Amino acid sequence: MYFKVPSIAVLFLCAQCEINAQSISTLIGARANALAYGSSCLQDEWSLFNNVAGLANIEQLSFNATYDWRPALPVGNRMAAGVSVPTSLGVAGIGFFRFGDDLYNEQLLSFGFANQFGLASLGMKVNYIQYNAEGFGRKGLVSVSLGGIAELTSTLKIGAHIINLNQAKLSSAEGERIPTKLILGMAFIPTEKVFVTAEVEKDIEYKPTWKAALEYKPFKKAAFRTGFNIQPNAAFFGAGFIAKRMKIDYALQYSVVIGASHQASVTYQLQ
Repeated sequence: MYFKVPSIAVLFLCAQCEINAQSISTLIGARANALAYGSSCLQDEWSLFNNVAGLANIEQLSFNATYDWRPALPVGNRMAAGVSVPTSLGVAGIGFFRFGDDLYNEQLLSFGFANQFGLASLGMKVNYIQYNAEGFGRKGLVSVSLGGIAELTSTLKIGAHIINLNQAKLSSAEGERIPTKLILGMAFIPTEKVFVTAEVEKDIEYKPTWKAALEYKPFKKAAFRTGFNIQPNAAFFGAGFIAKRMKIDYALQYSVVIGASHQASVTYQLQ
């Protein structure tokens, strides 16, 4: 007997266009969201869920949490939380992610580690993923992700990561696998106030998603962001604020498929 999801969950997942019928995207964090999820070159606490190599630049013990709210599709709400721990060998991270409701949900526990090697940072993440469907049972599996970020010049970076490198199987009977994605991005930082990024995300079974985004910091403690996706088409906006040890970010996403969604994130850093 193999694991199946209820038809209502399949319909919802297919409507997302950015995922297949077995797994929701785990790219998350309001800053990344406002930048159209062009997160390959981002180096912050949310890198554990995006490009894990970005953890290498974390210098303080940090706690972070986020909630992604989709009013038109309540079963599509997502949440995540994590901890980043700098050590003498590199930066370790542990995080938890959840999507769905009591009828159908996906939960993920992630362990990541990243370190800086000259001008490049490399990271690896191991995920334990659990699928729960009322009346159909529970399925758990392990996936592995790898990432890297290279600083080509003081103003240019390239980031790449692969999700589900081991192509973990959801169903042995039918050979169904959770999505394997290749993501490649470039960031241009002409000044301390401007961050521009472009990225392509390719699920091996679907057409690529193209992303572009801009972050502008008019003040040291405030940032404004916008971006867009092509395939599926979506627009993104957001803002971020820093108050002493705390970072607060908000993002608004709009697409014709799911309408508007909102995401808020908070990060607290300890000295």
